[in-house]
Amino acid sequence: MATTPERKVMVVAIDESEHSAYALNWTLCHFFTPMPSPLFKLVLVHAKPYATSALGIPGPGFAEVLPIVDGDLKKKAAKVVEKAKEICRKKSVTDVEVEVTEGDPRNVICEAVDKHHASLLVVGSHGYGAIKRAVLGSISDYCAHHAACTVMIVKKPKTKH
Repeated sequence: MATTPERKVMVVAIDESEHSAYALNWTLCHFFTPMPSPLFKLVLVHAKPYATSALGIPGPGFAEVLPIVDGDLKKKAAKVVEKAKEICRKKSVTDVEVEVTEGDPRNVICEAVDKHHASLLVVGSHGYGAIKRAVLGSISDYCAHHAACTVMIVKKPKTKH
């Protein structure tokens, strides 16, 4: 009996930004629809920040606020996941695995690539300039240098004024 080869894995990083939604939408349009049998297994990955990193330096009341902040971060992650699932549903892409992992997005994304033996990683570009990128860091730049697969950075077209 012949076995069917396993599909390659594509990891798409998602967050709450419009750049992320655009990258997911673009990816679905170009790789998943209208094909009856997609070439890739789709894994969406969202990095939820640690509550302690969202709060910064501990101070008075830190322990009391921590569960509240963590709850808010979980709600935000659930909204990110639901928005991504809705984008997939609108494109009739139903075979989707979604992961929410706590940690720094750079590490979470690269670890997901390793875990799933991904062939392709898709990240959106926030379009930061050189100064903002130097101050904030660029997740897409980090992934392009550290992910163990091909990395595609999807840029949202600039709007004309």
